[in-house]
Amino acid sequence: MPFENALMRRLKLAHPIIQAPLAGGGDTPALVAAAGAAGALGFIGAAYLTPPQIAEASRAVRALTARPFGIGLFAPLPAPEAPRDPRPALERVAPFYADLGLPAPALPAGGRESFDEQLAAALESGASVFSFTFGVLPAPAIAAVKGRGMVLIGTATTVEEAVALEKAGVDAVVTQGSEAGGHRGTFAADFEPAMVGTMALVPQVVDAVTVPVIASGGIMDGRGIAAALALGASAVQMGTAFLTCDEAGIPDIYKQAILTAREHETRVTRAFSGRPARGIVNRFMTEVERAAPAEAILPFPLQNALTRPLRTAAARQGRAEFLSLWAGQGLRLARRQSAASLVARLAAETDAAVRRLAAKSSPA
Repeated sequence: MPFENALMRRLKLAHPIIQAPLAGGGDTPALVAAAGAAGALGFIGAAYLTPPQIAEASRAVRALTARPFGIGLFAPLPAPEAPRDPRPALERVAPFYADLGLPAPALPAGGRESFDEQLAAALESGASVFSFTFGVLPAPAIAAVKGRGMVLIGTATTVEEAVALEKAGVDAVVTQGSEAGGHRGTFAADFEPAMVGTMALVPQVVDAVTVPVIASGGIMDGRGIAAALALGASAVQMGTAFLTCDEAGIPDIYKQAILTAREHETRVTRAFSGRPARGIVNRFMTEVERAAPAEAILPFPLQNALTRPLRTAAARQGRAEFLSLWAGQGLRLARRQSAASLVARLAAETDAAVRRLAAKSSPA
């Protein structure tokens, strides 16, 4: 791919492609290492990992490759208020628990690992890049990451958020368009107004900040990468495209759901985690949203903890209707292949797209 820029050189990228942190088990050490070996940047999504698990995952990646890799966490959030009456939330999911043969649900005691302990483990991971979402890191955390010489990347869904991240000291900003799968990173605006599409968001952020911009959301092939580069992005971050790779750690029924769903079959929901996230519409999402009053969905991360046993059992039993099938709107372009084949295909497609545009602009 005839393309290079300062961010690519700093991240040691052969291609302007970053495998998104896939918190929840999608980014196995094999996937992270394979993406890096192919010339992209692999990422450990460590938001739900304990410090020992972070250490174990990073050791596994280092054992597979000498290439750089990244690690991602959620920015620390205020602890949610305990619900005054948890019964609506418990009653709403109880039938699904029974369907899967699980005991009746109980109010979770908590739902998050200690950020400070996770950060300490991430700093010792050997990763060269640290990314975060859901807010701005506390100043001491930023100083700690910078002190390790790690490249610091934050996630923005609006121009205002991108500017706030740059002021805080990030080295690059991921612009998460509304097409993106998984949890929304919005932190400085209401979620609905912050649903700005990738095509509109990237150039506005590029014009507003001086740090490199990484485009994310709905990008699944070389045409999307070429478009992001044309808009001023220095690289792209891709999640859904990597979820169907052979090395990805999600259940096969999840991969099949991505490969068979259509572009209009995703929706942003709070049903699974309590925080807006885009996924493929299924029975759980539909029935919870249709029947539940607002108080029947706990705030993040309590709802995430409440539905975790259900999702774990559903994965074991092959019941996709109860899984959080996070995916972006470009899922019709997903392919089943190895990570190395994916990165090679993306590079070739990007090169072809750029060459087509150059040929069309040349005088006849």
